Amino acid sequence: MDPRGGQRHGGGGVITVCLHGAESTGKSVLAERLAARFGAIWVPEYGRTYCEEKGTDLTMADLLAIAEGQAMANQAALSARPHLAILDTDQLMTAAWAEMLFGEVPAALMAYPKADHYLLFAADVPWVDDGTRFFGKRPLRTRFAALAEEMLERAAVPFTRISGDWNARATGANAALQALLAVTM
Repeated sequence: MDPRGGQRHGGGGVITVCLHGAESTGKSVLAERLAARFGAIWVPEYGRTYCEEKGTDLTMADLLAIAEGQAMANQAALSARPHLAILDTDQLMTAAWAEMLFGEVPAALMAYPKADHYLLFAADVPWVDDGTRFFGKRPLRTRFAALAEEMLERAAVPFTRISGDWNARATGANAALQALLAVTM
């Protein structure tokens, strides 16, 4: 349990770290690299697979299905009882999508278990259209990044900001994980 009242993904010695932030900020690439570097389990983003299979004309029902699919992927990975799990995303990011697309956040999205720590990626690198991304124009990207941060604040979860060029992001994420592991292991 989280001392703030919500459930945590981890427990039983498992540390969960979730990458969070606007699209095209390096989360997926770094999640996989961090997992390899730290010998962690990596849980990819279910929403990407969902959109590649079903398209990007999303409804709120789609977002709720994505949230549930991510929850199942997270639970399956955590059942292996790794020492560290790197979550490419979680339902707090889906909550930001809900607010951005529909102007509301269903309570169900905020009720899912939370990671032990979040890495919040700034939208300060070039946006790349990969066919599943929406918000490349500066005003939309800025708003989406702000909503992503707002969801972390609303959930009262601990997070570390990651910004700068690609090398600075990798360095910052590595340092954040090393610091987290130093206090939790």
